[in-house]
Amino acid sequence: MTTLKQAVGPKYTRILSFGAARGDLTVPNDDLVGPIDSSDEWIRQRTGIVTRKRASKGVDAIDLAETASNEAIAKAGIRPDQIGAVIVSTISNVAVTPSMAALLAERVGANPAPAYDVSAACAGYTYAIAQADALVRSGAAEYVLVVGAEKLSQYVHPEDRSISFLLGDGAGAAVIGPADEPGISASVWGSDGSKWDAVGMNATFEEYLDKVKPWPTMRQDGQTVFRWAVWEMAKVAKEALEAAGVTVDDLAAFVPHQANMRIIDELAKQLKLPEKVLIGRDIETTGNTSAASIPLATHRLLEEHPELSGGLALQIGFGAGLVYGAQVVRLP
Repeated sequence: MTTLKQAVGPKYTRILSFGAARGDLTVPNDDLVGPIDSSDEWIRQRTGIVTRKRASKGVDAIDLAETASNEAIAKAGIRPDQIGAVIVSTISNVAVTPSMAALLAERVGANPAPAYDVSAACAGYTYAIAQADALVRSGAAEYVLVVGAEKLSQYVHPEDRSISFLLGDGAGAAVIGPADEPGISASVWGSDGSKWDAVGMNATFEEYLDKVKPWPTMRQDGQTVFRWAVWEMAKVAKEALEAAGVTVDDLAAFVPHQANMRIIDELAKQLKLPEKVLIGRDIETTGNTSAASIPLATHRLLEEHPELSGGLALQIGFGAGLVYGAQVVRLP
């Protein structure tokens, strides 16, 4: 019988580098409070956001993705043509098809690498990391470019009091490749479709085209999302630590999805993180950038604390769907 060849890759993987790009506009709370009859103090107390980054008209998520990717590729010390796959996590592509990833592969010089988008909103980056890890270890790709890229300002209704003031624009990129020791733990990921309508769009594009409803924008049931994020995601985070075979004492950093500062603080409390563990809090000046938030927050942590290099970080994404993903990674 003919022997079938099957791809075999390296035993271990790790994140080699990060890149980041934020919207070119800085939008303070005072610019948004009028239509929602609120105040700077109210937004700060409820979300921890002081300003958020948004992109000008004509600057799309793909443009932010390109900038972040070029930085990550350069820092990884590899050639673009060595990238064996491009995965973009986004809900902000300007077209249903073709994918943002296909255009990004062309822009950064990674053609003819396979390229595809992941639609998992705020959990998208952790989903893509899980897939990149598997692709490298299976031998399907030597290096994988993972990007979270969003321009959520195009889906903001200025009078929405549930989520409009949270959202920002940005892109974070990471290059995943082979390693001599474990650098990405087993992922704990999943979904809870029973809460499908807790956070998402307030209309479908078909309803918009039929003129039944206006342009779809983001909205959420804040209390449902808060309770789910805090109580259920604390359990997922603990499962991810167990799957990685580490404890909170082994961590150098904790980088949750930048959904809301109160959620971040409550998760840290539930996990009983030691004081030495640095926590990503990029939301204060960037806002909630959905799939881009974890790589953006990690990039900033590494810029401000280069001593974190080589340490372990627990990252967890959660949001629309409701979907979630978590893993422990070794920082580049």
